[in-house]
Amino acid sequence: MSNPKVVEGSQKSSAQTAPRPLPVIFGIAGKSLDATEADFFAKANPLGFILFARNCEYFDQVRRLVNELRQAIKRPDAPVLIDQEGGRVSRLPLPRWPQYPPARTFGSMYEKDPGWGEAAIRVYARLIANELRRMGITVNCAPVLDLFVDGASNAIGDRAYSRKPAVVTALGRILAETFLENGIMPVIKHLPGHGRLNVDPHMVSPVINATRYEMENEDFLPFEALKDMPAGMNSHAIFTAFDPDAPASLSAKIHKDVIRGTLGFEGVMFSDDIVMKALHGTMAERAKNVLKAGADIALHCNGKLEEMETIAQALEPINDASWARWERAKAMVKAPPATYNAAADSAQLDVLLGGLAYHAKSVG
Repeated sequence: MSNPKVVEGSQKSSAQTAPRPLPVIFGIAGKSLDATEADFFAKANPLGFILFARNCEYFDQVRRLVNELRQAIKRPDAPVLIDQEGGRVSRLPLPRWPQYPPARTFGSMYEKDPGWGEAAIRVYARLIANELRRMGITVNCAPVLDLFVDGASNAIGDRAYSRKPAVVTALGRILAETFLENGIMPVIKHLPGHGRLNVDPHMVSPVINATRYEMENEDFLPFEALKDMPAGMNSHAIFTAFDPDAPASLSAKIHKDVIRGTLGFEGVMFSDDIVMKALHGTMAERAKNVLKAGADIALHCNGKLEEMETIAQALEPINDASWARWERAKAMVKAPPATYNAAADSAQLDVLLGGLAYHAKSVG
């Protein structure tokens, strides 16, 4: 497929530097690239890619797919993302990969004994970072900093560490910093905080009617505390106290006044998946609108080629401000340790998690 607009637009960059990529992360349909997909990605030049369970069968296959993706766009440092939170949001499926507990489990541990919870999540983060890095995956869309709210939609539920902002902050920081120390970029989500979701944004548009006081004194606190992190993901929820007319992902007001203003977040901003039914319009319109509102990079995750083609035709290369944020984010990721004993950490985590049987009723 020809893509003249993308190629022409990319060539507007300085002749002395490589053309900047499009400000979009694309999903992939299957477990390997076919010639049509590879040709499209080569012409479109997206910033990077995101993997889901449909793309992951076993270790060597994932590593080959990651290499194929980077070879297609001729950028060996292109980011490859995944949502490997643990619990039900685990893109590396059984039985090839271990099943780790959800965030709420670590929150429950911390609430009973902070040292216990801290030790467990630090070991867990090292194990996840090592596994992802060995396959060439460089960005993990975690930690979830939304609050665990009884009665809210299960879209978050046990993906959240706790109802208590201080617990979410403590565990979220350990996870994020451990990722950074072990070669993985964390993405905090979902700004400005949507633990109170009344419905699942994958299906319909959620509305959060919490007051400004409630949000600023509860939901915002973990995000404000981790405003120094390299990357974040926004929310498709409507926050009536801040902008009753648009979801956060489409609200320039929320991006400017709340995310960049009140929260002080300066990292690169990913949109949540624009395929979700919380948004309306064509995929090209959605991509353009989330970028116009304040996201640096749009996420399109379903791997449907015809949709990706329309998005690529609609977008221009990443702008100066977003590119600077992306370069800063990359620079925050440290080189991983020269040696790592995964077996020892796995055994230690087994011991740390062993006490959960006794505390099973406390785990949400």
